[in-house]
Amino acid sequence: MLDATNTVLYVGKARHLKKRLASYFTKTITSPKTKALVKQIANVEVTVTHTENEALILENTLIKTHKPRYNILLRDGKSYPYICLSNHKFPRLNIQRGKPKGKCFGPYPHSHAVHETLNLLQKLFNIRRCKDSFFRNRSRPCLQYQIKRCTAPCVDLIGETEYKDNVQQTILFLAGKSQAIIDTLVTKMKMASQQLEFEQAAELRDKIISLRTIQERQYVSSEAGNIDIIAAIIKGKTACVQVLTVRDGKHVGSKAFFPKIPLSEQVTELLAAFLSQYYLNSINDIPKEIIINHTINDLELLSQVISQQQKRQIIIHSKVRDKRARWLKMAVENAHISLLQNQHNQYHERIAALTIALQLETIPQRMECFDVSHTRGEATVASCVVFDNNGFCRNEYRRYNINNITPGDDYAAMQQALSRHYKRATKLPDILFVDGGKGQMKIAREVLQKLDLTIYIVGIAKDPSRKAGLETLILADDSLILGKDSPALHLIQLIRDEAHRFAITSHRNRRDKIRRTSTLEQIEGIGPKRRRQLLIHFGGLQGISKAGVFEIASVPGVSQQLAQKIYDFFQEDTK
Repeated sequence: MLDATNTVLYVGKARHLKKRLASYFTKTITSPKTKALVKQIANVEVTVTHTENEALILENTLIKTHKPRYNILLRDGKSYPYICLSNHKFPRLNIQRGKPKGKCFGPYPHSHAVHETLNLLQKLFNIRRCKDSFFRNRSRPCLQYQIKRCTAPCVDLIGETEYKDNVQQTILFLAGKSQAIIDTLVTKMKMASQQLEFEQAAELRDKIISLRTIQERQYVSSEAGNIDIIAAIIKGKTACVQVLTVRDGKHVGSKAFFPKIPLSEQVTELLAAFLSQYYLNSINDIPKEIIINHTINDLELLSQVISQQQKRQIIIHSKVRDKRARWLKMAVENAHISLLQNQHNQYHERIAALTIALQLETIPQRMECFDVSHTRGEATVASCVVFDNNGFCRNEYRRYNINNITPGDDYAAMQQALSRHYKRATKLPDILFVDGGKGQMKIAREVLQKLDLTIYIVGIAKDPSRKAGLETLILADDSLILGKDSPALHLIQLIRDEAHRFAITSHRNRRDKIRRTSTLEQIEGIGPKRRRQLLIHFGGLQGISKAGVFEIASVPGVSQQLAQKIYDFFQEDTK
């Protein structure tokens, strides 16, 4: 949250962004601090991360960078924990905070899991954890050796080479390059469960969950280095360039730019123009590496000119892998989010364009849209979403469970929903949109005539190819096709897509309640075997719902495409 001078007032994170932000703008706020904060807010910037853990670490980084006035966490001197191996002849395995020394892994958001995993690693690899003063003054092995948690290098009961092998195995595990230990634990857990030793199986399950937590890759904290990640996108007449800034291996923020472009502008031309204007003769902090989401013409020339001005080599490239590819994907996702936020500000322009396109006498003050969702006739649900001249009116949304019809009969479902809604409606819309063609339009007219209501009706018929931008608007006595770049069509698509989202979410909830089976069964491509592997891998549905695409894809038998389906499914359910 920023004030009018662009000074950061507050940094926060949220899984449900709308709920979190809405809590600051209710009439029931009693906190003087919150009231003072809200009075100063001029803008809200949003950065989307892959997982909640990444958001947690990014929040900590931004608070320490900007020192916002209204963040209580600013007073907390603690920082996130690292697992470190010291630079001794016989390295020590320990936990550190702040600026760690030696070979370190992290930071990690859950200190409890770090401590438990340190104990487990000590059991598995027998790496010492004692302090140096204790280590130097031993004449005989301590209790850790007796309980097989240390190999007693303090009294030379293990050679330097063998100890280094143990250290190397620990490093490989913490670096996420070894799956053997977890596979062994999973096998033991299955055997314990089959032998009805459920307490032992539960202990092994908890160890696996702790190891998964500690092994989680934190994409907001990459290897040390300074990088700018730039993603450019164009949608309709609007362009957005998102700049993600990484300094000293930490994601320290992002900024969106919305340049004005001619209609014929290509995204590569936009990107080339932005790079030259942003970096040439610039006072900005220019890093040694710049990653872009498209290859542009004269890339080498631009890189040479910037390098000459900075008197050091500047690398600009677009073909990246592993961590940098994930950074780039995050930049593209944030560009789309920023573009949507900017398009929200264009709402009034769109509603004015709709008024002209439909030849209405006045700007509509209320619009409603109906859609029907079901799975082969099962658990049919109809949705009604409402928009006014300022946007969404979610508190007036309605959903209708459809019963006593032939399964799969969309016309009967639409008729039942419209009849139930307008029999008791206290507010009538200026425009009623129905997702469908002439058949749905006929049903809507019959229902309104029966109830003696007069409402302007528009049917939204999809093109046979079902591509966005090719919709046909079915009117009372005519049909209308708007251009792909029409602001009026963009508004209609927004309303239609929201009705579809609300209908399918309501349908899924009803279907889940009816089936009372595993949520994973709703995802195409997941059978009993894959479902079992996912549950074992993440320790339950909660772990799967919080995982990112790349964590899900690491499960044996789960492809990148299926992992994206699983991730999208759980994200849709949280909206």
